[in-house]
Amino acid sequence: MQSKFLIRYNLMSTTRLFIASFLLSCSSLLLAQPLIYLRGEPAPGALMVGQVEPGSKVWLDDRPLRVSASGYFLFGFGRDAQGESLLRVEGDAGKQENLIALKTREWNIQRVEGVPARTVTPPPEALERIRAEAALVRTARETDSNLVEFSGQFVWPASGRISGVYGSQRFYNGNPGNPHYGVDIAGPTGSPVVAPAGGVVTLAHQDMFYSGGTLVLDHGMGLSSTFIHLHKVLVEEGQTVRQGDLIAEIGATGRATGPHLDWRLNWYQERLDPQWFMGGMQADEVKAGVPMITQP
Repeated sequence: MQSKFLIRYNLMSTTRLFIASFLLSCSSLLLAQPLIYLRGEPAPGALMVGQVEPGSKVWLDDRPLRVSASGYFLFGFGRDAQGESLLRVEGDAGKQENLIALKTREWNIQRVEGVPARTVTPPPEALERIRAEAALVRTARETDSNLVEFSGQFVWPASGRISGVYGSQRFYNGNPGNPHYGVDIAGPTGSPVVAPAGGVVTLAHQDMFYSGGTLVLDHGMGLSSTFIHLHKVLVEEGQTVRQGDLIAEIGATGRATGPHLDWRLNWYQERLDPQWFMGGMQADEVKAGVPMITQP
């Protein structure tokens, strides 16, 4: 009886040791995941925000991504992106690879015939002005600050009906116009525009040829918001604003057919879809100051 008990005890001890070793092994595997979270739905126009263990390195395919001291990073996909990308993370906790497969999206394409050429092509005397203004916007979007204002939830910058969507495109007399790279929020002239997230104003222009009153707000590490067709710009370049601060008024300046806010998101020069990031693809109307639907 005693020998049987000892054998049984030894078997139980061995089993416990195996289970403990197995759980420890599983725990090690779980701990060896430097990626804490990745927020966003991969697709053309998507903004992805993530966090890793501080000190980790991150690559999207072969492109190294900036990582903040607290471990935040971001990246985005343009309108014509497709296929898959590989996100690689290396840190003290180990190495990790995540294959990111982009969803397909359909765009609203309209064909308009019989449009007078003068309404499609800008006059020659305006070309120098247009090029100079485009350079100002491009420079503002190249800002690469250490801000991490993008790491929290965004809020809608204005209240009103969604009247235009990202990715839509018109063909005039058979010739393709530029796709629309923002979300339009219709509202009366003078309606408030608030900061969707904190940041620093990198461009404040009262009257550009195409975009009229134009404002660019840097949220950090290459991510910026652009607001155009503004009636009034209420902030100055270099000014720091907090989420929800009043920054402008809705207008119909520049080449606009009616008063609305055109809100755009850029990751450096990559044009992203604010509405997709906000999780509001089914929304007909939005309200200023209300946070995005998607959660971390």
